[in-house]
This record gives sequence, C-alpha cells and structure tokens, in this order.
Amino acid sequence: MHLTDLLDRTGLTVLDHLERQTVVPVIDGLQAQGDLIVIPLALLRPVTLWDNSSWRQVPPQGVELIRGIAGNNPHTLVADPGTCHWTPSVRDPLHLAVAAFENTTPAYLVHPEHGGSGIAPGRWLVRRQQERGTGLTGKVLVAD
Repeated sequence: MHLTDLLDRTGLTVLDHLERQTVVPVIDGLQAQGDLIVIPLALLRPVTLWDNSSWRQVPPQGVELIRGIAGNNPHTLVADPGTCHWTPSVRDPLHLAVAAFENTTPAYLVHPEHGGSGIAPGRWLVRRQQERGTGLTGKVLVAD
C-alpha cells in the first residue's frame, strides 16, 4: 500500500515533506516508530492481558494510541474493517505498555512526522520506548 492510499482511506494526514507515493513496508517482527515500539506478544512472557480485557474493533478512522508531549503528533493504529481488534488492558511489569492488538491482515501505524509503518498479521504489544537519562532511575521515556 502507498502512503497516499493509506491517508485517503483513513482521513489522516502527515507532514508535507513525506513522499506520499512511497510504499509502506509491512514488517513481521519488532519495529519502532518514534516513541513507540511494536513487539510480537509471544516474545514477552511476563506481559499478560487482564482477565476481563475488553477487545474493541479498530474503527475505520483508527485508534489514537498516544499523542506527543505537546499534544501533537498522534500515533494512530488503522486497519481494514473487521480485521483488527485491540485492548489497553495489559499487565506489563515495565509499565510501558500502551495496548495489545491482534490483526488478521496488515495493520498500520500512522504518524504525522514518520508517515506509516505496516504490521503483519499476528498478536502485538505496543509499548512506549525509554532511553538513558540522568537522575535516580537513569531512564526517561522517548519524547516524540
């Protein structure tokens, strides 16, 4: 899928400097987009879903997973109708989980600055990324 097709289908926008005719790659594995990282759920044994997790279908306009610090630049999960469901009800010992999702066809993360990235069918965890910092913990969330 080309970025322009993805944007037309969802009504989302990206910054003008991004090439709209580029093909959005679909990756079957670990991938990052700014301050988020998408990890195959099977790789994360200590991560579990709450017993009463309510799974929701990803609507045609997508689901905003997080928004940047200044309220800009949302990371939006999008998928074809009926092919992807998600839940924010995740137990993560690192407290970095944003959501888990399962898709039967490629799903996409769209971000105004990064464009789009495709996620192959599977079960996935979306986490915030952290980086080395200073202070007591020595870690800070990546700010996008």
